[in-house]
Amino acid sequence: MKALIIMHVESEGPGTLGTFVESQGMQPAFARLYAGDDLPQDLSGLDAVISMGGPINVYEEDEYPFLRDETLFLHKAVSANMPVMGICLGAQMIAKASGALVTKSPQKEVGWCKVSLTEEGRGDILFQGLPDELDVLQWHGDMFHIPEGGTLLATSDACPHQAFRIRNAFGLQFHVEVTPEILSQWFEGTAELDEILAAYGGLNKDLATCAERMYRNFLGILR
Repeated sequence: MKALIIMHVESEGPGTLGTFVESQGMQPAFARLYAGDDLPQDLSGLDAVISMGGPINVYEEDEYPFLRDETLFLHKAVSANMPVMGICLGAQMIAKASGALVTKSPQKEVGWCKVSLTEEGRGDILFQGLPDELDVLQWHGDMFHIPEGGTLLATSDACPHQAFRIRNAFGLQFHVEVTPEILSQWFEGTAELDEILAAYGGLNKDLATCAERMYRNFLGILR
C-alpha cells in the first residue's frame, strides 16, 4: 500500500505520522510542493493521502501556485472516498477543496492547548479509544469552516473548529505529529522554546499514545 504525503515547506514533515505509516508496511511517497514536485495526475496506485502544515494561507495562490493544483487533487481524493488526513494547513486545504471557507480564527493559537471532542467526535472512528479532551500543539492564525455534508469532531474556546470529517477525509487544525526535533526547529530563537520542550517532555507519553491511536484508526479505514 502507498500513502502520498504532501509537504508545503521543508520544516513541516510528517513526524511521528510518517514513522507510523512506515511501521505499518506502507510505502510513503512524497510530493514536496515547495521544491517543485508535481502532484499525481490521478489517484491510481494510492491508498491514502496526507497533507501537512505550513506557514502559508490557502488563499495565497498567486504567491504559491501549487495551492491551486493541490485543491483540485484533494477534491478528487475526497470525492473518491479515499482516506485523507490534513494537519493544520492541510486541514484547511481539505476544507477549501470541499467548498468550505477558510477565515481568520477568533484567536491565534501558538503552543500547547487542549481541544475537546464533540458528541460526533466521540462517536467517530478517528477518535475511538481516545479521551474526550486532548493536549495538542497549535500554531495557526486561520481556521477552516465545516464543508457542507461534513461533521465537526473537535472544538476549543479559542478556535471552535478544531477537527472535521467529510466522507473519509479528516482535517485537524492542531498538531499531534511533532517531535523534539520538529519543535526545536519551529521555535528556534524564540523565548518559548524551553517552555515548549519542557511541556512536551511531560506530555510525551500521553501525546504519543493518543497520536498512535489516531493514526491506527485512520489507516484502519483501509481494512
